[in-house]
Amino acid sequence: MNNNELIIYSDPKSSMSEAIRTLRTNLQFASVDKKIKTILVTSSIPGEGKSFIAANLAAAFAGAGSKVLLVDCDIRKGRQHTIFGLHNKKGLSNLLLKDVSEDYQNYIHESGIEGLSILFKGITPPNPSELLNSEKNKQLVSILYNEYDIIIFDGAPINGLPDSLVMSTLVDGTIIVTGAKTTSFNMLEETKKSLENVNANILGVILNRTEVRKNKYYGGYYGGYYE
Repeated sequence: MNNNELIIYSDPKSSMSEAIRTLRTNLQFASVDKKIKTILVTSSIPGEGKSFIAANLAAAFAGAGSKVLLVDCDIRKGRQHTIFGLHNKKGLSNLLLKDVSEDYQNYIHESGIEGLSILFKGITPPNPSELLNSEKNKQLVSILYNEYDIIIFDGAPINGLPDSLVMSTLVDGTIIVTGAKTTSFNMLEETKKSLENVNANILGVILNRTEVRKNKYYGGYYGGYYE
């Protein structure tokens, strides 16, 4: 595992780990009517830290005793296999070409963290959005929903791609990760509007790569030195 990125595991007492655990707690209370079980983590553009947040959030839920699955559905450039130091021999894109109800368990890997399993991205296909919008993917999400307490989906960036817009319609809620001094407010607004246009349930925005101010939280925004 890449301990530099799995901060919740390598440095559980750090301010970053505390922020991740606070995010986990807030998500647990995000809805009073329906439990939030499936969460998509996305961003406007590459490099804002969504994969870091997804990995550490999944580890935080596992650390609280939940049975967790982390799904790398950024099947274009996903890197969860790099974060966890494991091989991306087969994953989501490969599975969606199979009988998902019969084969899905063969594509899920142990992460090395108790309670946390991973479905990597697999090979990069020529038609990522079509695969994610397929009936097989909808069937897979439904199957996994009944198998795990929490499922974290690490999605592709929104800007110019339909992938995460498709995924946002299949999950209970979506988190937008945005980089401080990286993403313009206008671009963030475009991302928000794109998700709203498909009736996505936006749970909040994480402002990434900011200085941590202890005990200071501003609405749906959290600070941290995330990569």
